[in-house]
Amino acid sequence: MRQNRALMRFKRNRGAALGAGLVVFLVLFALLAPLLSSFDPNLSDFEAGRDALGEPVGPSGAHWLGVDQLFRDQLSRLAHGARISLAVGFIATLLSALVGTAVGLLSGWTSGTRWSVIDQVLMRLVDIGLSLPYLVLVMALGVALGDVSLTTLLMVLGLTSWFGTARIIRSKVLQLRGLDFIEAARALGQSDLGIALKHLLPNVLGPLIVIATAHVAAMIIAESVLSYLQVGLPPPTATWGRMLQEGQTAIADRPLLVIAPGGMILLSVLGFNLLGEGLRDALDPNER
Repeated sequence: MRQNRALMRFKRNRGAALGAGLVVFLVLFALLAPLLSSFDPNLSDFEAGRDALGEPVGPSGAHWLGVDQLFRDQLSRLAHGARISLAVGFIATLLSALVGTAVGLLSGWTSGTRWSVIDQVLMRLVDIGLSLPYLVLVMALGVALGDVSLTTLLMVLGLTSWFGTARIIRSKVLQLRGLDFIEAARALGQSDLGIALKHLLPNVLGPLIVIATAHVAAMIIAESVLSYLQVGLPPPTATWGRMLQEGQTAIADRPLLVIAPGGMILLSVLGFNLLGEGLRDALDPNER
């Protein structure tokens, strides 16, 4: 019954519906990349990609969004860039959520007990992490690592973004720890691990889903910033941030080279943020 009420609240939320629609569009756009354009995103097309003067063509029958300065199909690069951005957003968020949830559960459960030193150490680590400017930290790591692979990028983004999640999950655990059903589980002899997995974890999933949804948008922005500053995935990999960086030199003559990737970043961030707000209102209307 509670789930049905949450679903009804979500359906009535126009912002949530818009956000969900944008997210579905982005996912389909990424999955259907080979169908949207048959051109390789990293190869130049010197035949249909040049006009009579030898300059890159704008939108045409062969290249719906034109080509970039290196005669590469813009639509193909946008679609394959969506794959990179969504993969980074989802996987880095999953990694961050796993670490943050584990730390939050452990910290909240040990707070005020004989193991409270664990809580104190973990929370001081969280304080240090939250005090560091996130994008500056990620950029510094990107520069230090040099050539960055997708795996390295996922690890860097995922393992430097869990601090806020851990603090929120800890706060939720502290609220739940003294409730009757937890005391009953203790009285029945359930282990701490069993209580955490069977009783605490299901009750923190709602806030965790909301945090993770908005977190995807933050990961997409972080990856785009790194690519724009040329400390992300190396060329010729198609990413929205690198497309912005490469297109800015021709923005006066061909603004679509900047508008297209910038618009995709905007739509993705807007979509995931609206979806996260809708889930928050649906799962916990008292948080409005």
